[in-house]
Amino acid sequence: MENTSFIDHLHVPMEILRVILTLVVAWVLIIVSRKLIRVFSDYARQGIESAEEGRRVETLARMLRYIFNVVILVVAAILLLSELGVSVTPILGAAGVVGIAVGFAAKSLIQDYFTGIFLLLENQIRQGDAVEISGKIGVVEDITLRYVALRDIEGNVHYIPNGQITILTNKSRGYAYALIEFGVAYREDLDEVYRVTRETAAELRNDPVIGPKILEDLEIQGVQSWADSSVLIRSRFKTEALEQWDVRRAFLGKLKKAFDAHGIEIPYPHLTLYAGQDKQGKAPALRIMQQPEK
Repeated sequence: MENTSFIDHLHVPMEILRVILTLVVAWVLIIVSRKLIRVFSDYARQGIESAEEGRRVETLARMLRYIFNVVILVVAAILLLSELGVSVTPILGAAGVVGIAVGFAAKSLIQDYFTGIFLLLENQIRQGDAVEISGKIGVVEDITLRYVALRDIEGNVHYIPNGQITILTNKSRGYAYALIEFGVAYREDLDEVYRVTRETAAELRNDPVIGPKILEDLEIQGVQSWADSSVLIRSRFKTEALEQWDVRRAFLGKLKKAFDAHGIEIPYPHLTLYAGQDKQGKAPALRIMQQPEK
């Protein structure tokens, strides 16, 4: 009696078994790659102290998962076609020719991928960063090799192809400045204004919520310009990244109360009507004509 294996008793063709084995191996490789990337990201986060570096690690981990999945699935598809009796060589050759033709026809798509690679390698942008790209300002919600997805303050999501990114302004690197400009009346004593402003800034630094977001004391740069009805003063706080807007709003709120308490006028535009003079140097009375009610 001839020796027969368990597979021979099942009468399962070897081609089908190899197809199933290829699918199982591909599935296992995807799971293993995800676990390895997770281990890498957890290890990389151990020595990280800032949220900024944490966002960079998460962005790189997402891109590695995407690349590994694509490579494993492409290789598995080629092996499956080979097991099913489909000659892979002509397909690869045709794919190369088609790829060249598509490359010339889709230069923008290739540019998107190359730009996306350099954006990640040079650490120009990460998920969670506040950036300005192509006139759109928002938080990076998703970044791939082809596009960047920004969600603005109104909740709108803008998809910007990487190839169209010529200038990228990242507002989330290291620290930021809360730029604060305010106007006071021309009659006010600037020394008094500066004193009250510094006292208010010191109170804000002692605030348990806003204070930790401020890195340095207020810097009063001085008079920025002479406006029509006010003297414009510029100052700024050095803050943690992405916290400059909260600091600015909190400081302006406290400064308004401080100016009110010290009687410092925050002017608003005034309009003076001048009716002219007659030959004797007297100004005629100003008449306001009212339209009769209908």
